[in-house]
Amino acid sequence: MARKQRFREEEDAAVDMTPMLDIVFIMLIFFIVTTSFVKEAGIEVNKPKAAQAQKTKNANIFIAIRENGEIWMDKRQVDVERVSANLKSLMAEQPTDVVIIQADKGAKHGVVVQVMDQIKATGDNLKISIAGDQ
Repeated sequence: MARKQRFREEEDAAVDMTPMLDIVFIMLIFFIVTTSFVKEAGIEVNKPKAAQAQKTKNANIFIAIRENGEIWMDKRQVDVERVSANLKSLMAEQPTDVVIIQADKGAKHGVVVQVMDQIKATGDNLKISIAGDQ
């Protein structure tokens, strides 16, 4: 009789880990789903200083223009004519209303204007922001 009672006490002392694991997995899924990913241009640009610079929220798409006129989007170099097509594919992945241009302070004005024209050619009423160092 003493054996049966001791066996029941050991059986009742077991801790069920299933609810805790369920909560951990649900939290993991929540954090993965709510994380926003930023598509950087992929290169470092020497931006000019700006006195009236403002931080922009929810900007997911960056276009970098180097001093020699190279245009970078999503960590790869693109031609000026392909900016609009690449922008449309990025917009399909991550919709946003702001595109940030990171132009080097030695970049030619004409290349920046061509990139801005390509952004406006997407027809999505995008806001264009020029990045500068604060």
